[in-house]
Formats: sequence, C-alpha cells, structure tokens
Amino acid sequence: MRLVFATNNDNKVREINHILGDNFSLLSLGDLGLNEDIPENEPTIEGNALHKARYIYNRLNIPVFADDTGLEIDALNGLPGVHSARFAGDTKDSAANIEKVLCMMKDAVNRSARFRTVIALIIDDNEFLFEGVVKGTIISEKRGKEGFGYDPVFVPEGQDRTFAEMLLGEKNQISHRAIAFEKLKTFLNNYPETYNKPG
Repeated sequence: MRLVFATNNDNKVREINHILGDNFSLLSLGDLGLNEDIPENEPTIEGNALHKARYIYNRLNIPVFADDTGLEIDALNGLPGVHSARFAGDTKDSAANIEKVLCMMKDAVNRSARFRTVIALIIDDNEFLFEGVVKGTIISEKRGKEGFGYDPVFVPEGQDRTFAEMLLGEKNQISHRAIAFEKLKTFLNNYPETYNKPG
C-alpha cells in the first residue's frame, strides 16, 4: 500500500519505516517535493494530527497519515503537551526544549510524565485516530545519543535507560509512537475487511 506520511522529520520516517515493514511504500512530504511546514495551531494533539492529515489529503487525495506527540509532565500541569516541539520557541530546538523543561523542574519532587502520540489516518475519505501512551520519569540530566526530541531525559516505566540510550529496535518495542503505529499497522493490514466503506 502506498501511503504519505505528512512529515518532513527524517527521524520519524526512519522509525515508522522500521515499524510498518515492507508491505507499505512510505512517502514523506520531502519525497513529494512538499517542504513547507504545515501549521500546528490546534489546541490538542488530536487536532494537530487531523489538521496535518487533512491538509495533505485535500491536496493529494491519496491515503495519508499524520502524527502529533506531546510530552505531558505532572509537575508542570501537563506541559509542554501540545506545545512540545516548540516549547522553547518556533525553531523546534530539541536541546533548548529540554533545557527549559529541566529548568522548570529543578525543584520538582514528582518527576512523573508520559509521552502521548496520536495518529490521524485519512483513507477513502474516512478519518481514523490511533493513540499510543507510555509512562515514565523525567531525569535531571541528558543521557544517550540515540532518538530525538525529549528522548535523552525520559526513562520509560520499568526501564533504567532513557529512550536515547536504546537502539531503534529496542525503542520501537515499547515507545508511545510504536504503540500507536502498531495499531495503525494492524488496521491497514486488515483494511478494508475491518471497515465497510460507504457505497
């Protein structure tokens, strides 16, 4: 199946290719010559994912999915949440985002957090949402060189390493994004048997 992943983030594309496997031909926006940034102005993670998917589907009219992910920290009342990518500014600077989080949490006793990913799929004019959540802890300094985003300061529940200390295959067994995309993969592998299309 030929699918468009509505992102220009090469790290995400690499992760998702690893999860979806050989049954899918995955195209990024860059592969299609679409290098523009899609606005992410919705107030929720679900809203952003749907907006990005609709934006591309309305232009290309082929199956498309988009994701949005937020890091929700208890001590910060759910921040950075939907603003995770731009928490320290519109440049999407991961190092600056991490620095801001650690600064805001310097006196925090409760360091519980969760990563939440929502995928919006549009296929045959129908919209579907898939969610993945992983709980964990925010540590006080960065560890590891793998991954991206907040991975160097997030230790998943039941683990003693950050996401950034794990190889891609290890991360993809337990991550929020992997959980959501496994749901997407299962759905697509059974489509259209799992869904009776109108008409």
